[in-house]
Amino acid sequence: MSEGRAFIFAAPSGSGKTTIVKHLLSKRPDLGFSISASTRDKRGRTEENGKDYYFLSRDDFQQRIKEDAFVEWEEVYTGNYYGTLKEEIQRIWDEGRHVVFDVEVKGAMNLKKYFGDKALAVFVKVPSIKVLEERLTTRGTESRESLSQRLYRAKFEMGFEDKFDVTLINENLDESYANAEKLVEDFLNK
Repeated sequence: MSEGRAFIFAAPSGSGKTTIVKHLLSKRPDLGFSISASTRDKRGRTEENGKDYYFLSRDDFQQRIKEDAFVEWEEVYTGNYYGTLKEEIQRIWDEGRHVVFDVEVKGAMNLKKYFGDKALAVFVKVPSIKVLEERLTTRGTESRESLSQRLYRAKFEMGFEDKFDVTLINENLDESYANAEKLVEDFLNK
């Protein structure tokens, strides 16, 4: 089994982690994106199976849990499962690249435990809950109920910040890009 390094980006929904991860992937061909599995519905027409997520039925997801096919998984919002498939990590390593994760906070903790010193766990943080609420509202993908759920969960997730190797404050996107690039470069060179 060939192995590379792992970069774990986690944050409350709306913090900008996906934007930062996409930037890193566009700048570094030695990084490969780990596509998570999920039972949630696709958002609009922009998300694609096998690109944004592996969209699985709940039955299929639960069968894969029984088969020990996941490095980590959890039920994030009631009825919606998310997880990282072992075969997905191997696919990226077989291509000779390092794996990048864009995951929920609890999933990140499980990945860090799994990879140990081969992983850098980055907590992406917005300056405040108010900024987070504005970003989620602007995104236009949330109902009033789902916005409330995400903000409640964000407050909980922010309590895990100190469990990460480093915090990346996402206030100015260009600065966040530069800081993320430096974190990756420094970790690969250590």
